[in-house]
Amino acid sequence: MKKKIGIIGAPMDLGQMRRGVDMGPSAMRYAGLVERLENIGYDVEDHGDVKVPQREKVASTETNLKNLAGVIDASTYLADGVNQIIDSDRFPLVLGGDHSIAIGSLTGIAKHHENLGVIWYDAHGDLNTGDTSPSGNIHGMPLAVSIGIGDEKLTKIGGYSPKIKPENIVIIGARSLDEGERELIREKGIKVYTMHEIDKMGMTKVMQEAIEYVSNGTDGVHLSLDLDGLDPAEAPGVGTPVLGGISYRESHLAMEMLADADILTSAEFVEVNPILDDKNKTATVAVGLVGSLFGEKLI
Repeated sequence: MKKKIGIIGAPMDLGQMRRGVDMGPSAMRYAGLVERLENIGYDVEDHGDVKVPQREKVASTETNLKNLAGVIDASTYLADGVNQIIDSDRFPLVLGGDHSIAIGSLTGIAKHHENLGVIWYDAHGDLNTGDTSPSGNIHGMPLAVSIGIGDEKLTKIGGYSPKIKPENIVIIGARSLDEGERELIREKGIKVYTMHEIDKMGMTKVMQEAIEYVSNGTDGVHLSLDLDGLDPAEAPGVGTPVLGGISYRESHLAMEMLADADILTSAEFVEVNPILDDKNKTATVAVGLVGSLFGEKLI
């Protein structure tokens, strides 16, 4: 990975209905993110936060997607910000915000790659559409949007679609999938390691296979890490916690293996909600994982 990092925050809370996740970027900065990276030896530029529109007061009558116009605007701003970081030859590290920010992240990142691989570290598949989503919350849709499935206003952000190919995706830690997501996974052949595979195979084997899979034929790899991928006991400050998740130590091992593999070209950490947290525990966990991802060593 590049020794120069560009941090950009996306204080988005429009993709879901629980308030507070817009403070996630600030919580991670407060937990010492920049200092942690500088202590490892990185040259870090913090580009601040992108503009996020105010929450819509009235739902659109044209769609069941909540806050659609605001998500489109914020995604466009984020894509532009990420694009500028890449153009300045820095590694883009994006801080969320709810997981709908990945629509903007991938829009800005994928234009620099012919064949971008994606590791989706998450309890959820985020493969819903307006037709399959039980809630209409766009934070459950960014992976579907990025492969070109869903409302065209979302899929065509940035002027091109799709951003990524289903065969270049690996989902790690899944344990809560809606029926429409299961069907899409089967239809598109998306690689998924559920908690069953992690328990059965162990995180070392899962990451070895995932790294090999997502590196095959790709010209870059993006990590999208949702803190609800971890067990709620380890990361309580998330909007959609699901019991039985990945442990703190397994997550550090996964990040350490990614650091050793040296395949990542971009990353984002999302869904830190300080209002739901315990003394900023989840943000502190996130910053620790960032440290491991960027090669922090005990000895």
